[in-house]
Amino acid sequence: MSAVPRSEKPAGRFRRMLDRLSSSQEDLESEELREDAATAGCTRIGDCQDREIVTVTGTLRTVTLRPRAGVPALEAELFDGTAALDVVWLGRRSIVGIEPGRKLIASGRIAMSRGRRVLFNPKYELRPLGRE
Repeated sequence: MSAVPRSEKPAGRFRRMLDRLSSSQEDLESEELREDAATAGCTRIGDCQDREIVTVTGTLRTVTLRPRAGVPALEAELFDGTAALDVVWLGRRSIVGIEPGRKLIASGRIAMSRGRRVLFNPKYELRPLGRE
């Protein structure tokens, strides 16, 4: 890919078609997720800072049960096309609808844990399945 971000390229019809044909599926999905975040009025995960209260949206890549300090914790990785963050629900073994591939909006305070962004016990809203 070129070093020029896609948003700074000429927006002609031919250029857009050429970009789509030459982009990988992962690039296309990332671009769609970035547009989704902008449309929903959410903060991009890549722009989130430590201790900041944010609302983010994206797709759950993985969902695992991983105990923290002896307490069950449901942990999911949320990706929005710019970066990923861990969403952790303490004291939960499972939550209906929280599964890989599902889109959601999460709100809370960002924390940094082992160099990664984390949202603990966020407010969340599952996106309708019809939009996926």
